[in-house]
Amino acid sequence: MSLSTLDLFSVGIGPSSSHTVGPMKAAKRFVDELHEGGRLSKVVRLRAELFGSLGATGLGHGSDTAVILGLQGHDPATVDTDLAAGLVAESIATGSLMLGGVQRIGFDDEKDVILHRRKSMPKHPNAMTFVALDADGSPVHEQVYYSVGGGFVVDEAEFGVTPDSSDAPALPYPFTSGAQLLAHCATESKSIAQIMLANELTWRSEETLRSELLHIWSVMEACVENGCTRTENLLPGGLKVRRRAPALREKLRATEAAAQGQVPDPLWAMEWVNLYALAVNEENASGGRIVTAPTNGAAGIIPAVLHFYMRFVAGANEDKVIEFMLTAAAIGILFKENASISGAEVGCQGEVGSACSMAAGALCAVLGGTPPQVENAAEVGIEHNLGLTCDPIGGLVQIPCIERNAIASVKAINAARLCLQGNGEHKVSLDAAIETMRQTGADMKTKYKETSRGGLAVNVTEC
Repeated sequence: MSLSTLDLFSVGIGPSSSHTVGPMKAAKRFVDELHEGGRLSKVVRLRAELFGSLGATGLGHGSDTAVILGLQGHDPATVDTDLAAGLVAESIATGSLMLGGVQRIGFDDEKDVILHRRKSMPKHPNAMTFVALDADGSPVHEQVYYSVGGGFVVDEAEFGVTPDSSDAPALPYPFTSGAQLLAHCATESKSIAQIMLANELTWRSEETLRSELLHIWSVMEACVENGCTRTENLLPGGLKVRRRAPALREKLRATEAAAQGQVPDPLWAMEWVNLYALAVNEENASGGRIVTAPTNGAAGIIPAVLHFYMRFVAGANEDKVIEFMLTAAAIGILFKENASISGAEVGCQGEVGSACSMAAGALCAVLGGTPPQVENAAEVGIEHNLGLTCDPIGGLVQIPCIERNAIASVKAINAARLCLQGNGEHKVSLDAAIETMRQTGADMKTKYKETSRGGLAVNVTEC
């Protein structure tokens, strides 16, 4: 286990981790390589090509604009989301691009950023090539990158290669399976969060980790608030999807005010869970600031469940936020290392399914669940998302993605509560469920894996 909690949760930009964040990171990384190699000043033109799922749904996911922003030197974690569209428009209008913010080159968006809708590369469905050219048209630098899910990007040499850990600090509790994780918990009499914390301390101090995780939580909170206060009635894109979060929050607040806080509906909390998930994913669909958790397409689930816990459970505090996120990350690492969190690789079961599993296990933990109960909740969270396809209508992260996050959030809460009533014993292990997800993704037809060529994407008329 070489991944950190801060690898699973990162601040980014919508609407997609693999199709927006990944291409932006790849483009910026390419420019950084030019700069580090002393070749940036030689570049007069640059061409980027996106293949497979990136090419098929890139326009709806903003992959082309993400590449332009990355070439300009912007990073997903820090780019001003309110100015991003204007920065791209300026390069297109002027026919020039400030490479890395320092080297002006000619730019034609139709010729220099190419999305191949029907052409793929063999290694991965999210492949990109970049080539920088000098005044003679000769290549200055070339590179292939793969966006492998959750904003993670690897180049040709790194693809499929286990990173060299010889110089990395030895983790006190390494694990690559749920069984190993539970064994550490049993041997050391520690919770999953405590095991994760001990490992995290090999990279950074507890104070730094706490500060970073609370910052991530604050971005999640801000994302919900932004999603509830947007004034545009429709989400961007041709589907003309109506925003629901702003009006829904007004309605919920008015109902609570009229009932003086004592709403008789026994499932009232679920209304707020739906709101939290809708707000985050509408903000994501708008290209706003979000937390990849573990992907953008599933970014609403963990914030919605954590908001539910903080609002409706007595005793919730910042220490519990840390416990929640450490537990969720431990589960997410198992998915990332043993299967995939990429919708283009295994379908939406890898995105919404993994996020549901992470949220279910994390909620179970902060509600007092034992490690076996937590593992049970995580297993239930993924088991009942197995086979979930990725079929975004119009290539936009809107239908069915936004509502799917709300449904999975409620499912995660139910999974946690269900498993708290047991003793942690169950027939299907989390490891078996993750392996099943991997196999199911491998068997799934390509048209059901973020290409918009199957499922709802072809059976619902766009309007």
